[in-house]
Amino acid sequence: MRFPHRFSRREDREIAAFLAAAIAWGRRDLILRSAERLFSLLGPSPFAFVMAGNYRRLREGSIHRTFFEGDLRYFCRGFRRCYERYGSLEALFMTGLDSAGSAGEPEPIREALALFRDTMAAGNGGLYTKHIADPRSASACKRLNLSLRWLVRREGPVDLGLWRGISPALLHIPLDLHVGRVARSLGLLDPARKANDRKAVLLLTERLREFCPEDPARYDLALFSWGAGGGIS
Repeated sequence: MRFPHRFSRREDREIAAFLAAAIAWGRRDLILRSAERLFSLLGPSPFAFVMAGNYRRLREGSIHRTFFEGDLRYFCRGFRRCYERYGSLEALFMTGLDSAGSAGEPEPIREALALFRDTMAAGNGGLYTKHIADPRSASACKRLNLSLRWLVRREGPVDLGLWRGISPALLHIPLDLHVGRVARSLGLLDPARKANDRKAVLLLTERLREFCPEDPARYDLALFSWGAGGGIS
């Protein structure tokens, strides 16, 4: 996604990464059109927009399918809580990873994502949104994992590599219909198991770690592009 690359400030880019991923479902041309609409509302600095409370001026217009200006307002209030409490989004995730490590959690990224979701809800009076998946459920959390891929990975053409304190080895593959279809066709996932859920994410990520333990998510773009482009019949 090209939109986070429009900004130079670190905070603007990480906010843009989460927001661009939040609407990354459906046809690519419609996603890009919707993203233009979303970022036009935020102006030249999403971070300044958030911290100044300019989201209060948002109305209820549609941005992308079931994502409305009210949903953007939710994200903005949540981001403000994250920055006020942790100083940066990376610091929030590092806190989640440290807590998971101390507790011996086998999926530290899952716990860091849960802390992010909880903090976003805390900024909204304890209310949760369907646009931020629950990492503790069976959800694949595709859009959250996509955000992290952009922010952590350093080598891909669309990746930002902003968060140097988090190892790419911890990332989970962003699993959607296209990636799942290609993975099953290549024997990376059991074709008999059709669900693209959290278990499938873990199974596919572990399989990809056999090829590149230090960066299993590096294969995401290739799998997605092949699937979305019809490379597998």
